[in-house]
Amino acid sequence: MLITRQAKAVLTLGLGLFAFLVTFNNITDYGSNFAFVQHVLSMDTTFPGNALMYRSITTPALSHTGYWIIIFGEGLCCVLLLIGAAALWRARRAPSVEFENAKKWAIAGATVGFLVWFFGFMVIGAEWFAMWQSKTWNGEHQPNRTSAKKTGTTRAPMGLASCDVSA
Repeated sequence: MLITRQAKAVLTLGLGLFAFLVTFNNITDYGSNFAFVQHVLSMDTTFPGNALMYRSITTPALSHTGYWIIIFGEGLCCVLLLIGAAALWRARRAPSVEFENAKKWAIAGATVGFLVWFFGFMVIGAEWFAMWQSKTWNGEHQPNRTSAKKTGTTRAPMGLASCDVSA
């Protein structure tokens, strides 16, 4: 049971560090990462003449606001997960009730992360703004595209890939 509790704390720490690096990168390389958000929201590289273009957002202030909402969500996820990792680690030898109570921070952080990366990127970005249609701004990392070609899968592990693995 101790190893399971330690694993939960370490896994939560790993997720928190990931969220920290993503937040840090989005702030310190604001321009590059903002360009991604701006292209997704404007839908300027989706299929020409697609019927979903009425959804596009081309107002710079709205694009910046959207990007800051993403950064805030990533940062909140980071803080909650890191607090959760520390709480889980401190409670690793505690009675079950205490350990269960310590999980609340990790659960909150994981929930915020789910909202950012699944709802924000997959539901809103990939589907609402048709991010999957873009060969350039689709959120697919090149290693995932290469892996998809080798394994025959059509989606990257984070689900931020286009269906076309031949691109």
